[in-house]
Amino acid sequence: MPSVTHEALVELFKNRPTLAAEMLQDALGQPVPPFTEARVESSDLAEIVPSDRRADAVLVLLVGEQQRRAMAIVVEVQLGVDPDKPYVWPVYVVQTRARHRCPTRLLVVTIDADMMRWCSRPIDTGHPGLTLTPLVLGPAGVPVVTDAEQAKAAPEVVVLSAMVHGQGEAGEAIGVAFLAASAGLDEERRAVYGDLVLSSLNAAARRTLEAMMKSGYEFQSEFARSYVAKGRREGRQEGILEAKAHDVLTFLEARGLEVPGEVRERVLASTDLAELDRWIRRAAVVSDARELLATTGS
Repeated sequence: MPSVTHEALVELFKNRPTLAAEMLQDALGQPVPPFTEARVESSDLAEIVPSDRRADAVLVLLVGEQQRRAMAIVVEVQLGVDPDKPYVWPVYVVQTRARHRCPTRLLVVTIDADMMRWCSRPIDTGHPGLTLTPLVLGPAGVPVVTDAEQAKAAPEVVVLSAMVHGQGEAGEAIGVAFLAASAGLDEERRAVYGDLVLSSLNAAARRTLEAMMKSGYEFQSEFARSYVAKGRREGRQEGILEAKAHDVLTFLEARGLEVPGEVRERVLASTDLAELDRWIRRAAVVSDARELLATTGS
């Protein structure tokens, strides 16, 4: 049974049909022919492969009004060792090439650096000169997306970036970049991608995004709503107050605002939940951290 992570990665490539070509060219330095459209095709290879075995995704690059097939890309997400893959991957490539009558490449995607060596091993088919070497996209090839405009232009890439790099130092910046892109997504993708990004980030980055969501960002994701609700329910009253106080400070710092000692002490000393909620909202709009304490009526 494919894991949630496996299925999520497959969906990214299906939702953005150009993603496979972009990763081949930009991350792996593989030449890709000029094309005008990328289309998701059936990945059912039942003519040769048993019906329970199929490629994760097949993308075809099309050229011009006549939609001539310039290249097909078989995408396989691999998160663990599978001794069957060296036998079925060549079949996927050959069958896809025969079906679409165009050059075909195999792109293996893994978010585990240790899996890259296994995935990259040349596959000797036994026929002289017929050796398949998979093209492998691993963590080092996935860009760290922290720019809001880049995230808006390619939401699937920033989600992939979060899944691969979200536990590192760039996790918070990646999450903030995703928030900038989320407004332009349809409801279903906003929900699914929000789940993936939040679950992929380190704890500090998740706290920052939680604070930003409380201040007006709306996620349709049930995961995001339950995540915030869980934080409010858990622990004693003191724990809730402390979490909210840290949300205020984290949000101010994430916006690049200097937090003076007196403001930090006042926020951490607050025992008023309504006051802290009000400060969380104001942390999104103030231009100076001192304004947080100067205004009490909003």
